[in-house]
Amino acid sequence: MQTTATVAIFMGLTISSTLVMMSNNWLLAWLNLEMNTLAALPVISKTKHPRAIEASTKYFLTQTTASCLLLLSCTTNAWYTGTWNITQMDDMYTSTTMLVALTMKAGTVPTHFWLPEVMQGSTLTTTILMSTWQKIAPMALIFSMSNHASPNITLILGLLSTTFGGWGGMNQTQLRKMMAYSSIANMGWTVMILTSQPKASMISILTYIITITPAILMMELMSTKTLQNMTTSWSTSPTTSTILALLLLSTAGLPPLTGFIPKLLILNELVTQNLTPAAVVATATSLLSLIFYLRTAYLTTLLNSPGSATSTMKWRQKIETKATILTPTALTTMTVLPAMTK
Repeated sequence: MQTTATVAIFMGLTISSTLVMMSNNWLLAWLNLEMNTLAALPVISKTKHPRAIEASTKYFLTQTTASCLLLLSCTTNAWYTGTWNITQMDDMYTSTTMLVALTMKAGTVPTHFWLPEVMQGSTLTTTILMSTWQKIAPMALIFSMSNHASPNITLILGLLSTTFGGWGGMNQTQLRKMMAYSSIANMGWTVMILTSQPKASMISILTYIITITPAILMMELMSTKTLQNMTTSWSTSPTTSTILALLLLSTAGLPPLTGFIPKLLILNELVTQNLTPAAVVATATSLLSLIFYLRTAYLTTLLNSPGSATSTMKWRQKIETKATILTPTALTTMTVLPAMTK
């Protein structure tokens, strides 16, 4: 891809998401979401492969459907209220429709079907983009209208997302699909207490972003795309493999790592709101996600030693020095917990 086109796409992704976060008007937010979608399409379809074209087509169709639903909701709300203000979604039906449209863009159940296919047909770099940056704009709009969303609907969407995200990831051997179902499960935790405690939801999504970004970067630097590749990651960089396993466990929410903080805050809020059964169900479904994260960590650090016969070919490869540079960055994402406990 030429430098000019790369700069234009980067500016489109950055500026459109930033303007969505700054906008107070539904029409302006919708316009910038469309710009964000159009800027992401060349990134997904950059690889000259039929799977990449298929992924970009599915991404375009789902995002366009969500944008049409969003435009219908904000137009109906403007018809009833006489304003395009984001914070004035007083009608229950329009706010529910808007919530469904935004969660479709972010990738939650029941409109999650596009995310695993799009991430599987993309590169690992594009997977980072889909898991992190592309969720910021719709989540900013969801936070803006959280006061008018139905608590029951958000709770149901959250529990369904954590359940399907856990079940879907257990059968996967492709790391990109596994990260997609992990993203769905994390979005469930984020949406679950959106109406009662938006700040905890924001902590949840931000913690997920800062932990999953170095994890996928390490997978890319070690050329690991499947669970079978993870068994030979020791031969590329033993230190990085260990840090990657800790990052995956942190993403799963295993104490005392950083990823446990948002889950603890969310469970505490659910119990405070007298929703103890929902907290129990959320904890049980998080164990499903923990299973495939533990399996990946086991394959990464415990199954094969650096001198095993299956890793002979990888020893002939040049060790990536960037992986060693990335290790201190990953360590910083797991040292936040002691500061939070004071």
